[in-house]
Order: sequence, then C-alpha cells, then structure tokens
Amino acid sequence: MKPESYTLTASIKEMLKRNLNEISLEAHQLASSLNTKDHCLLCDFEEMYKLFIDIQSVASSYYLQQYLSPFTSHHPMLSIAIHHMSERYHGALIIIERDTNLDIFIQRGIPIEAPLNSLLLEAIFYPGNPLHDGAVLIRGNHIVSAANVLPLSSIAVTNKKLGTRHRAAIGLSEQTDALVLVVSEETGRISFALDGTLYPINSLTNRIQ
Repeated sequence: MKPESYTLTASIKEMLKRNLNEISLEAHQLASSLNTKDHCLLCDFEEMYKLFIDIQSVASSYYLQQYLSPFTSHHPMLSIAIHHMSERYHGALIIIERDTNLDIFIQRGIPIEAPLNSLLLEAIFYPGNPLHDGAVLIRGNHIVSAANVLPLSSIAVTNKKLGTRHRAAIGLSEQTDALVLVVSEETGRISFALDGTLYPINSLTNRIQ
C-alpha cells in the first residue's frame, strides 16, 4: 500500500523545482567532465546522492504534516519535540496511531495517559530515563504509554546500517497504517516510517506546521 497522495503547495513546488534544477545542472557538469577528470568520481557521486536526499527530505517534511493532521491536532508539539531531540542527539521512537488499533501489534509498556505535550515527550526520551529505550504510543492528542516494544522488520537482515529504532519503526509500519517518527541518537537525523518505507525529514529548515 502506497502513502496517501496530497497536492503540493505552490511554495513547496517552487522549492522542489529549484532543487531539481540544481541536481540537473550538477549531473550535466559531471557528465561533461567525465572525459577530462582524472580523480576518483566517488566524491562527486556522493554529493549527487546528498542532493537527492535533501530534496526527498523537503518533500517528506511537507507530506508528514498531511499524514498527521487528520489524526492529531497537536502535531506542532510533535514537531517541537523531535527537533529539540534532534538538535541534542537524543534518540526517540514515537508511534502515531491512525485507523488501525495497535494494541495487538505492540508489547505494551508503561501507561502514561497524559495529554500530548512536547516537554513530556522530551523528558521521556531524555538519556538515562528508564522509559527512553522503548516507543511512545500517541492516540489522537493523548500519550497512551511509553517503553512499548515493536516488531522488528525483516529488512534488518539485508540492511545492517539500520539501528533497532529504525527497524522497529519499519516493522510496525509494515503491519499497520501507523506512522512512526524516529530520531537517531547517532546522527540526530529525523525520519518517519509509513507503509514499510523510511522517509528522511529535513530537520534544518522544515518543521511540521
């Protein structure tokens, strides 16, 4: 199942067009220089790869808002929390329940039963907190529980670069329609899993509005 489709705003389209034009120019220059360059081209290809990741993360940031807004009106609080944790390299795993009830898919942890709040989310995932290793479950505008255990994806067998949080996020999204936010404690990068695919978010310039 593919993620839902939403119409891009004019400003996002213009941003993506600029990025695509930059990629096109870089690719053309690289192709033109193939007969004259003597150095290893791996660095050039790495820069091209980074440009593609940047443009994907811009689009992902926009679509994330569309995916979340029908299921929680407190998505700006999620934005504040994940960006603060990203800046501090605090790892996090946050499940947003959508249409599918997740009770049978996760191993329930510690009940929280509190209104969704950015400060509370940051406190839960603060390093050293006993709850920070598991996943937080959000239902609507409510934090249901923390330290939940999720099913790991089979992708772990083929992609050794993915950490446990990312494999757990993908694993739950493979089995349900849940959206799972991940903050990497190694890199600070933010991503979300939906329908078995992991999407990067531009943590520097784009926040969930």
